[in-house]
Amino acid sequence: MANRTVKDANSIHGTNPQYLVEKIIRTRIYESKYWKEECFGLTAELVVDKAMELKFVGGVYGGNIKPTPFICLTLKMLQIQPEKDIIVEFIKNEDFKYVRLLGAMYMRLTGTAVDCYKYLEPLYNDYRKVKCQNRNGEFELMHVDEFIDELLHAERVCDIILPRLQKRQVLEEAEMLDPRISALEEDLDEVESSEDEDEEEEKMERQPSPEPHRRGYRDNDRPRRSPSPRYRRSRSPRRRSRSPKRRRPSPRRDRHRSKSPHRHRSRSRNRRHRSKSPGG
Repeated sequence: MANRTVKDANSIHGTNPQYLVEKIIRTRIYESKYWKEECFGLTAELVVDKAMELKFVGGVYGGNIKPTPFICLTLKMLQIQPEKDIIVEFIKNEDFKYVRLLGAMYMRLTGTAVDCYKYLEPLYNDYRKVKCQNRNGEFELMHVDEFIDELLHAERVCDIILPRLQKRQVLEEAEMLDPRISALEEDLDEVESSEDEDEEEEKMERQPSPEPHRRGYRDNDRPRRSPSPRYRRSRSPRRRSRSPKRRRPSPRRDRHRSKSPHRHRSRSRNRRHRSKSPGG
């Protein structure tokens, strides 16, 4: 009797709500200690207290297929079938992230396609970290928006096969949903505008201004700078040593020295010739 669905529960997707969980997993949940001790006699109001105690999300783990508290509470909600307003409050709860994920999981299993997109897509803006337990019993780190993305696009989440979800494009064409506006579009527009400004600044910097060209021509006309004082000291003795070698005698002195002996010799020779001539 404790594992039966409430009498007033409505069928979901044409079947018993509990049948959305596979029979093997459902029987493992019924046999688990958490289901017998913590989930017995829970109502829609008491489920909130148990959801606030959750520390991670997950399906089943280990070789014996042990269920996690998260999937046990999911099955319990399918059994008692709380009202839609309570589930919406679960999803809008910002203080407890696992309560939000539990409400999103139930909405994905029982809600229509329009309700799933309407209530789950705003959770893409939640980037908080959550712990997830895999089939090996190991814990992995993920984010709330990643879990929501799996709910809307994956076929199986937490070892539960999700009902088929109609594509958003079809609902938009039928005017059942408004086009989705991402919260990141404003940030992307700001980033693109800042990138365009940076590119314009880089182009302005790359364009050469007329002043550097004028300065360059003037620098080419100017003589080169004299070497530094250290360089002068090191080069000065070499210049002094080379200076006497490079010097040449002045042309006036060479002419005077070279011409004077020749003149005396030519005069003496003329005198000798005159004395030896027969007519003299």
